[in-house]
Amino acid sequence: MLRTAMLATTAICAIAPAIGLTGTARAQDAQDQWQAGQLEVDVTNIYLQEITVVPSKTEQEAVDALASVSVVTQSELQILQPTNIQDIFFGMPNVEVGVSQDASHVGGSFNIRGLQDFGRVAVILDGARNNFQRNDHGASSTVWIESEMIEEVTVVRGPVSNLYGSGAIGGVVVFETKSASDFLKPDERMAGQIKGRYETNGDGWTAAATGAARFSDQFDVIGNVVYRTADDYTDGDGNVVPFSSYDVLGGLAKAQYRPTDDQEITLGWIGNRDDWYEAGTVQDVTLQENTFTGKYTYAPIENQWIDFTASGYYVDTDQSQTALVSSTRFNPTTGMPVFVPAGSVREFTLGTGGFDLWNSSTFETGAFQHVMTVGGDWFRDNAETYDPLGGASVYNPSGVRVAYGAYIQDQINYSNWLEIIGALRYDGYSLTGNGVDTSSDRVSPRLSVGVKPFEESFLYGVQFYGSYAEGYRSPSIIETLMTGLHPAGVAFPFLPNPNLVPETAKTWEIGLNFKRDNILSQGDGVRMKAAWFHNDVDDYIGLEYLSPFTPGSGCPFIPLPWSIPICAQYQNIDQVEIQGFEFEAVYDTGWLFAGLQAASIQGQDLSTFPSTPLYTIPPNQVTGRLGFRMLDESLVFGGEVQKVMPYHSLSFTPTAAYIPTIVDGYTLVNLFASWEANENLRFDVRLENLFDVNYGNYLNVAAGSDLFEQGFNAKFAATLRFGLVEEPLVEEQIVVKQ
Repeated sequence: MLRTAMLATTAICAIAPAIGLTGTARAQDAQDQWQAGQLEVDVTNIYLQEITVVPSKTEQEAVDALASVSVVTQSELQILQPTNIQDIFFGMPNVEVGVSQDASHVGGSFNIRGLQDFGRVAVILDGARNNFQRNDHGASSTVWIESEMIEEVTVVRGPVSNLYGSGAIGGVVVFETKSASDFLKPDERMAGQIKGRYETNGDGWTAAATGAARFSDQFDVIGNVVYRTADDYTDGDGNVVPFSSYDVLGGLAKAQYRPTDDQEITLGWIGNRDDWYEAGTVQDVTLQENTFTGKYTYAPIENQWIDFTASGYYVDTDQSQTALVSSTRFNPTTGMPVFVPAGSVREFTLGTGGFDLWNSSTFETGAFQHVMTVGGDWFRDNAETYDPLGGASVYNPSGVRVAYGAYIQDQINYSNWLEIIGALRYDGYSLTGNGVDTSSDRVSPRLSVGVKPFEESFLYGVQFYGSYAEGYRSPSIIETLMTGLHPAGVAFPFLPNPNLVPETAKTWEIGLNFKRDNILSQGDGVRMKAAWFHNDVDDYIGLEYLSPFTPGSGCPFIPLPWSIPICAQYQNIDQVEIQGFEFEAVYDTGWLFAGLQAASIQGQDLSTFPSTPLYTIPPNQVTGRLGFRMLDESLVFGGEVQKVMPYHSLSFTPTAAYIPTIVDGYTLVNLFASWEANENLRFDVRLENLFDVNYGNYLNVAAGSDLFEQGFNAKFAATLRFGLVEEPLVEEQIVVKQ
């Protein structure tokens, strides 16, 4: 029935009226303006120029931030036509999304600058922190977000992002969903939008509907529903990838109320009901997740000392798995075989509640302008695992973790050429479960300095910056409490480690920002960001293998025929070193736009001699884009080329051993096109992996097999929008008889 509804949606879009006449009129208008020299280029569509508050919680253009920042806007999302989270971040330097737990790509696990899992990357959706973790082979932290709900995404790399809470030593990814104020045009009272998309690889369908209403200048609402479904896809060699099908249903509701001109209250709900398969243990997986958010802002124009925001949230995640085949596993205590029949259910739940408060004050001291931000945050994770037969509670223990912090930051500007950001953050945490009760705290500094030395010369637009920042990540519930015997394949003990100490990241960064307009022609623009970084992570927490024959290891010998003489335990590694380079540049002249993104990174575990590579380090890569706009920018088309270099990885074997390997690089070619027939009807086409390259995401280390990405895939989308314009007020005319 849902697939039938999807077909109907696409049909409605396809027969929408007024296509030809409107497109022809717009084309003629554009030609007349161009010949008359009146057509101006709007460089605000350059994504590095997007206004963001994420890096320092104060408004600024992304290109001006004294940090490595990337923003994905609506125009970028329209080009990418993302099916899943992974698609949103195509080409973004040193930002990767893995899907190692399954082939469906329904959820994703973030890696920034080689750091991932257990909160090293903070993922925030409308102010709510997404902390779900399920330990298995491959990545542990997974988030589920539907791209059709998203208005904008901002990524900040490195611990300069620690204003967003404890643990984000890798960086932060902030998703902002659609709001009525963004969706409705200024003169609209109500509006709706339906979108249908078909994908050839896997016979995938997407249907999305959005509706918004402005009841007054003070109150508006928006709602969105998304349904996605697909069968198993084929890889670049034409092989069907089993268990890659899915059914996804998502919803969004948001209301905004402005009691006065300087206050706003936002209440929101985001829900997911997703179904897919997991190949490793052949499970039918169902996810139910509800995110509740509330936000209050107060920014009186006449009071420069108050720009206050308070947000609270609760995220309830429930992932249940039903075994599709019978299997024999091991009792996590005795190691004896246990029969697990088909239909057995195991469940992983996480409830995360938290809040975030901050206030920014603007003032001057002599010639220096200050923006002082003071804030604090707190969250509580309550994780529970239910698996009476299969032993999943061994490597996904139940427990409670609380993390909290407070910070102060001063952003100082002098004479438009000097910017200084100094900040201190205090972090603390406590963790309980399985008889363990541990806690710790720390203060982390940040100092960033930016200069524009050439503002009065022909080199104007260049900004250099340097930054030093520290971050602090507390051990997770899994890392601390994991205990029992490995439940499948072979038996060996997992050992808890209540003595884990938090990780500390110390990052140096040197960067270059550049923006200038009217370079080659009137109205064009260039935006560029480049950064080199060096990150030393002390007491890095990693899974280590111990021998029962090493004195003092604490590893017991298990005398069973199906056991192997090793133990696994999360331990602190003395030091991990990661350094690399990131580059993003865009040029836009209206009728032509081009972009280049590049990343180079290396990571080493310095606790061994000689040092060994970190296998969470992304491969070096370069991505280029060239596009054109015609017919008064109603027609957009272009292409992308991505070159990924060879990289270090691991292959997982059935004997529970990871084998180091070097994987060949690959090149991907994509094409895209869109046509706005009129202001209410839009068509999009995207051709991905044009030459059917067989490749895999380096994060997708699957148990016992390789997981390859999609081969050639063509996406066809149509979007129909309709709105009700606000009726103008008509003044009554009073006629007075003489």
